[in-house]
Amino acid sequence: MNTPSQGDKEAAPTPEELREQVEHTREELGQTVEALAAKADVKAQTKEKAAEIKDQAAQKAAVVTDQLRDKAAQAAQLVKDKTPDAVLDKAAHAAAQVRDTAAQAGQLAAEKTPDPVREKAGQAATLARANRTPLLAAVAALAFFVLLRRSRRRR
Repeated sequence: MNTPSQGDKEAAPTPEELREQVEHTREELGQTVEALAAKADVKAQTKEKAAEIKDQAAQKAAVVTDQLRDKAAQAAQLVKDKTPDAVLDKAAHAAAQVRDTAAQAGQLAAEKTPDPVREKAGQAATLARANRTPLLAAVAALAFFVLLRRSRRRR
């Protein structure tokens, strides 16, 4: 057997150095285990990837929305620029006439309608608003029934 000579003794670590090496190795091992656990956690990786994709989609949607708004504004401006002023004036005048005529018709109907009929109409409107879903279902059923009868008569 070989016996170490006096020159080989200089490389022997002290107990304190050995403790520091062990502590350092433990820290490295802990970091390695954490990294491996993170790679093995598929659920967490999936959540992270989904969050990334969601963020990317939101950013793209915002960009596309801005582009669409710009295009719509450009189209509206182009239509406005290409439409003769006389046509725009006539359209505005016609819209004002329609609004005035509708207001006059509403006023006339309110004046000519007897009070009991107005009260009953108000009650019916309130009842219809309160029971909107059943009323819509009944109207849909009635429409279906009418269409079914018509189709049978045509045969």
